[in-house]
Amino acid sequence: MTEKTTLQRMIDGELYHQTPELLELRFKARDLLQAYNRLDYRNLTERTRILKALLGKTGDGAFIELPFHTDYGFNVQLGDHFFANNNLTLLDAAPIIIGDDVLIAPNVGIYTAGHALDPDLRLKTGAEYAAPVKIGNNVWIGAGVTITPGVTIGDNTVIGAGSVVTKSIPANVLAFGNPCHVQRPFDERDKQVYFKERQVTQDYLDRLASGATFHR
Repeated sequence: MTEKTTLQRMIDGELYHQTPELLELRFKARDLLQAYNRLDYRNLTERTRILKALLGKTGDGAFIELPFHTDYGFNVQLGDHFFANNNLTLLDAAPIIIGDDVLIAPNVGIYTAGHALDPDLRLKTGAEYAAPVKIGNNVWIGAGVTITPGVTIGDNTVIGAGSVVTKSIPANVLAFGNPCHVQRPFDERDKQVYFKERQVTQDYLDRLASGATFHR
């Protein structure tokens, strides 16, 4: 059996340390990011081309506002109709797998990477590790959210602004806080009231009843 490369140990969640090989992979990602973040905002065709070259998978209609940052890119998988606002950071030493119809607000960080807690181990060996993050379908991540290594977020869930997500969150709930925790499941009232006491208007109830799906 051949010895694993440092890259494979990193992806598999084993201890690893930085090497020239990993640095070069990050530089290649940054070459593409530099081009992406300098694009004219209206150049949607080139945005799509660079994202497909940079990321491991981009579904139909994936859109990421400028600026955007990722470490490696090839460990990121985006589902269909993904939308992220400004200043998204994806530290993808391990896979970041995101489902369909996910919305991400500004200044969100999704992190798979960590360093050894023991100060000697960290200083003398450079020991690092990574654990994957998985986000289900139709999830909304609010502004300024931090998602830490090893977290899974279930389908349809909303993570409130400013949350620090250190543990996995189930499907179909509103969760927020530091640390983030479940506040309540969604219910029929959420189809009637969209913010505080503001009522959903009839035209949107009609859209809901039509069964159509909205895509940006």
